Parts: sequence; C-alpha cells; structure tokens
Amino acid sequence: MKVKFMSLASGSSGNCYYLATDTDAILIDAGIGIRTIKKVFKERGLDMGLIRAVFITHDHADHIKAVGHLAGKHNIPIYSTPEVHQGINRSYCMTEKLDEAHTHFIRKGETMQLKDFQITCFEVPHDGTDNVGYCISIDGKTFAFLTDIGHITETAAHYIGMANYLVLEANYDETMLRMGPYPAHLKERIAGPNGHMSNREMADYIANHKPEGLRYLWLCHLSKDNNHPELAYKTVEMALKERGILTGQDLQVIPLKRTSPSELYCFE
Repeated sequence: MKVKFMSLASGSSGNCYYLATDTDAILIDAGIGIRTIKKVFKERGLDMGLIRAVFITHDHADHIKAVGHLAGKHNIPIYSTPEVHQGINRSYCMTEKLDEAHTHFIRKGETMQLKDFQITCFEVPHDGTDNVGYCISIDGKTFAFLTDIGHITETAAHYIGMANYLVLEANYDETMLRMGPYPAHLKERIAGPNGHMSNREMADYIANHKPEGLRYLWLCHLSKDNNHPELAYKTVEMALKERGILTGQDLQVIPLKRTSPSELYCFE
C-alpha cells in the first residue's frame, strides 16, 4: 500500500500535516488558514473529500486555527482528548466553534482504527491545556508525530522507538535563544521542561537512541527567531556522525519549512 506524507506548514505561525493512502487521508493539526489548506491541496492535486478526520495535538492557536471550518463546512470529525477539546472551545482563535456532532474523543494510551490508519494518542510534556503526540501505523509503516515537546519522557521514547518515519521538534538553537531579543520569562518558558526542545537536545537523543527501523526524520516546529533550517540540520548531522550514522545514507534528515509545504513523500 502506498502511503503519502506532506507537511503543509511547521512552525509557530501554524502547523498542519497530511497523511494519506490512495483512498483516505487524515490531518494532524490544522493550525493554518483554511484558504492556505485549500490552496495547497489544489496545487498538489489532492482531494479535500478524502480527509476522514483531523487529530489535534494540543489547543495552542498554531495547531487549531482551521478546525472549526473543516468541521462545519466540510463535515470532518475533529479528534483529540477531552481536555484538549475543552481548550479548543475556550480558544480566542476559534471564531467557528465546534459543535457536538464533530467533536470526537481519543484518550491517551488508547488505539483506534480509522480506515487503514491505526492511531494511538500518547502524552508529551508541553504547556497547553493537554498535550499529545500520535503514533500512526498504516500497512506496517509507522509514523510518530511529536510536534511540541519540552523533553523526551519514557512514554515519548517508547513511541519514538517504534517509528519508521518520525516528525520531531527541533525548535531552537540554544545560543540564538540565549542571545536573542526575547524577554527572560519567555526564554525560560521555551527552554523549560514543558516548553520546547532544542536542536542539540533532539540531536543528542536521536544519535544515542536511533530506532532500528527509522528511515526518515523530519525536523519540525523550527523557530523563526531562534533557529535556521541549515543550523538544525547540521546539529543533527554532526551528532549522528559522532555515532557513525550518516545522514542521507543511514537516515534521511529533513528540516520542514515553517510557512510553506514540503514535497509530497510517497512510500511503498
């Protein structure tokens, strides 16, 4: 079975990821404008009618902006934990509120089947109302999404270890954050255990705990002010090289763009 993956956007301005087979698709987060989603789908020849559900990681605005429109205008179910749904309903960015008919719950540690997608929701440390990652298996191929995470917990490590295809946060470069213009309280929040993960933290973890079956690593949620794609890539490349792992050969490493779509990856 062919499986397709694309990032529509990945950063503090908005996050949205597309995962599909030939007959069905899901989105992980919908934190960009609906017009942008429709534009990308049209340009890439993708069918909005194949989207069976949207799975939300947490209730921050850059992950939920379009969920009201997708539910109300396209009749697409929105899945997340009960706590995340409460946060979504309270959010200032939700000009189109979710109704009960489109509100669906998935609980941490539970696995559900939706068409060809086997989806497990798991806890990650971040400072939203509630925060989850997703482990999604399709025809023996396992994707893990950890978009906003302050540090790698035992639970997160378990699901990272299962991944063939991994979307993992590399939010900031430590020196850029320390020397940058952000106020002290924001720097502390970003670098804290429930904030975001730095290039170095992520790189060191993968270099020391690379899953045996991991083929692709996408670096996600890069900061506009405290990171660069080339810097994130080089940090990972050097950490892997120290462990004898060659990027481009042993593991494909790709920084995702903040405000524009990635290529459409197809895996047999």
